[in-house]
Amino acid sequence: MATALALLAYFRKDWVAIVKALFTTLRTRTVTTSTERLAWLLVVGTIPVGITGLALEHTFRTLFAKPEAAALFLTVNGVILYTGERLRRGSVARAAALTPELSAGPGAATEDDIRAHASRRRLDDLNYREAGIIGLFQTLALLAGISRSGITMVGGLLRGLDHEDAAKFSFLLATPVIFAAGLLKLPSLAGSAGDHIHGQVAVGFLTAGVCAYAAVRFLSRWFTTRTLTPFAIYCLVAGVGSMIWFA
Repeated sequence: MATALALLAYFRKDWVAIVKALFTTLRTRTVTTSTERLAWLLVVGTIPVGITGLALEHTFRTLFAKPEAAALFLTVNGVILYTGERLRRGSVARAAALTPELSAGPGAATEDDIRAHASRRRLDDLNYREAGIIGLFQTLALLAGISRSGITMVGGLLRGLDHEDAAKFSFLLATPVIFAAGLLKLPSLAGSAGDHIHGQVAVGFLTAGVCAYAAVRFLSRWFTTRTLTPFAIYCLVAGVGSMIWFA
């Protein structure tokens, strides 16, 4: 809940516009603006993980929520992030090859210029099928060790988004899922599971909220100019180290 509220707070202006746009489309039965389209892209992208989470959450939690499995999937996560970046770099190189005026001659563009040219797709350029595919990527985050934001960013990058838009869509897409998961678990605090731990929960809530807000703020700025590669390396090192530790 704290993480979801931190995401809502950071993207509050976007969410106010998205919710208004969603209700507008329900009233008019048409999608005319980029914000209205984004609202329905988020709805479509949320459906796969929503269905999978309700159907298989218990199975994933009992079968895979073990240190050894988390270490393995953390390593897999690093491979996915690194592969996504390599594929993205390849698409940039192909764009440069297909656009000779950008990569040759006295006025040759820099690598950043070529990357910007290759990344002209914006969030509102995605179609609903592509949003569903990115949503399918998010279902992998039900496995302990797989980064929800990282995996959906890779999905966005592979659909042609730049890092900034892929990160924003990832954070927006994660918000309703995390919020819904929190709501489902919240009633357990009123039962025996919450006995004698409300103080600890409050401290954890505040800590998680502050850290989540700081992390989202940092990453939103990071991905305006940087890539997933450092996170891929970290996941690979931490994952392989953990597998050796638990072996």
